[in-house]
Amino acid sequence: MKKQLSLLLIVLVLISSCKEKTPDDDNNNNGNPDYATLDSTFGFGVLNKVKGIWNGPVTSSTPLGGYPEWIVDFRPISENQVSAKNELDTMNDIHMSFFIAKYNNEYRVAFRNGGSFGGQTRVSYFLADSVSETSTQSFYRFAEVLKGKLRAYTDVLFRNDSMIMKSYTNKYNTLDSATLHMTWSAKLQDSNSRQPAVSNFNFPKKTQTKDFSTIFNGQTEAVYYSITGGDPYPETDQPYLGQATINYTFSSSFTPNPSNKVFLIITTQPLISGISLNTGNLKYRSRYVILAANDNSYTFNYMHPGSYYLYALYDADGNNNFSSGDWVSTSNVAFNLSGQGTTSASTQINFIIP
Repeated sequence: MKKQLSLLLIVLVLISSCKEKTPDDDNNNNGNPDYATLDSTFGFGVLNKVKGIWNGPVTSSTPLGGYPEWIVDFRPISENQVSAKNELDTMNDIHMSFFIAKYNNEYRVAFRNGGSFGGQTRVSYFLADSVSETSTQSFYRFAEVLKGKLRAYTDVLFRNDSMIMKSYTNKYNTLDSATLHMTWSAKLQDSNSRQPAVSNFNFPKKTQTKDFSTIFNGQTEAVYYSITGGDPYPETDQPYLGQATINYTFSSSFTPNPSNKVFLIITTQPLISGISLNTGNLKYRSRYVILAANDNSYTFNYMHPGSYYLYALYDADGNNNFSSGDWVSTSNVAFNLSGQGTTSASTQINFIIP
């Protein structure tokens, strides 16, 4: 039981550096047929490739550093868009979307990457500018809309059930070119949770999500630093997603230290079978957040509609790693979320890991 529970609680996020070669600019599709029609949308294949729950380690040059795991649940939120929302804690979150945009009279897949970092907001927009699709791998590069890859870009490489995502930045225009910022090497964990949304939208379709023809006029870069600062496609405008308010309490026999942390974990399949942890279902983790022990409640915003299970874990010894003596909830608390709906669920932390 101890070993199984410790596995459950390695629940953080992000990826070890990868030395695998990716296609260079000579292998892209630029200069081939123009992309003036939706039928020829540049980068369209990424919408199909990216959907699913992915998990893998991250290395990063950011103050947050790297993580042994980053779990990202990409699902369709319309017929032409796929997205994922993640939280680390109340000060750090990220929302990623791939969608079809019109810009300079061409249709390309856009990549929106933004969130709160240490409590400060940043949202960046990229467009597909290099694509290489073969029978063994698919490569997509997304460059910052106005300054291109000199400002920032993201490489996404798919091979079978693996995805390698690398992001590059010139660090707020302080460098002459973009340098490696983060590497995520992920494996596809679950392809079932996405299916209801795929069927609902008959996803993906070559239709326009956003018209960016004039939205960046007068700007020097497609980067925004305020949630009220003119973001052309804010999270609040994105369709289908809902929110779940999660509450947790402690058994009356437990008195938590408010300086310690609670991990809330949301899965798409139950983790508890009888009195045992089903470690095989750890791949179904979808969302999680780290909270102060006395927070008692958290709302997961921009959450995919679907069926979920809730678990809570208290780090009693404060070592940020779950071990003997830590406290957990022991019930499969189920809840459902509808499209653009709201829901709530509660669980109790009531068991000490032997």
